[in-house]
Amino acid sequence: MSVQAIVSSGPKVMRVAVVGVGLVGSEFINQLLNFPTPNPFRIVTLTSSKTTLHAPDGLNITPDSWKQSLAQASLRPDFPFLLRELAALVKPGEPVVLVDNTSSNAVAALYPQFLRSGVHVITPNKKAFSAELSLYESIVSASLASGAKFLNEATVGAGLPIISTLKDLVATGDQVLKIEGVFSGTMSYIFNEFSTGQEGGPSFSSVVKVAREKGYTVSSGCTERQNEIAERLDKEPHPADDLNGADVARKLTILSRCIPTLRSSLPEGYQSVSTKSLVPQELEGIDTGDEFIARLPEFDDHFNKMRADAAKENQVLRFAGVIDVASGTIKADLEKYPVTHPFATALGGSDNIVMFYTARYGARPLVVQGAGAGAAVTAMGVMSDLLKLV
Repeated sequence: MSVQAIVSSGPKVMRVAVVGVGLVGSEFINQLLNFPTPNPFRIVTLTSSKTTLHAPDGLNITPDSWKQSLAQASLRPDFPFLLRELAALVKPGEPVVLVDNTSSNAVAALYPQFLRSGVHVITPNKKAFSAELSLYESIVSASLASGAKFLNEATVGAGLPIISTLKDLVATGDQVLKIEGVFSGTMSYIFNEFSTGQEGGPSFSSVVKVAREKGYTVSSGCTERQNEIAERLDKEPHPADDLNGADVARKLTILSRCIPTLRSSLPEGYQSVSTKSLVPQELEGIDTGDEFIARLPEFDDHFNKMRADAAKENQVLRFAGVIDVASGTIKADLEKYPVTHPFATALGGSDNIVMFYTARYGARPLVVQGAGAGAAVTAMGVMSDLLKLV
């Protein structure tokens, strides 16, 4: 079905409030403003960390003008005000949507209030869906009570159809047995370069340094500091935010909560996931990314030995996430895989790959693979969720 057909069969107007105008937020706004005619979307709010633009009937902005208009706005960010304004706009046949492109805990905590008011929530922000179970349950109950939907495809795999695939498997009655994947774009790049099946190769610290220089720690879609980096360009990304495994643990939490038997298995969210941190203990307290990179070579011998040991067994190292439904095991760890395994042969750059083992897809799992990092594909994931409401 064409975009024209989708739009013509949907509501005349969908009001959209966008919070967060960093890397992903900026890309999303431009995709929204460049949507083909007839464009059913009306941006009513833009909110950065400093200013807010709001007009109930839609902002008069273009792809070339919105940044300047927002920078010159006199309103400060005020979420109680935004909640009241958006709730007042909710009408039959004219949905109102909050799009949260931040990585803010504070914004995530407000999702239940927006949902109870009838405002749909779409976000790549992992915080609400990977935090303590009580917040997640509040989001679900608020959605059920009002009928407003929450959609978060881009929280796992950027624009890849990972969450929607899992939900479809569950909804159609398939039995999910195991999910295994390389979920971090940054970790994917690091180990694709570092461990190729040969005993030698570039040092671990040099690969991490290059990953940082290439911007993978910024563009990996949803790292812990992404929004801070986007809003405050003077703040350098910190490699520890990727190497500590928390990003993968959050994604595993989000996926596990889509599986009915595991929904309540992680009461503290991602902190309940068994997670292997690759940050050397001696470097855990280092505040700046520059100092971290400068000292990381001290630990190259440790990583070189792990690579050599794996190579002797014709295996490679990959930082993977595993959800084993039967045993209830949910872990993020540095694993060894045969050099013939798809995690060794199919990945390039910062690709993600996720394998779904189910009753229907048993010996040959369902595989979703592709770019799991970058503002453009993450914004596409957000945009695809928005189109589900049309």
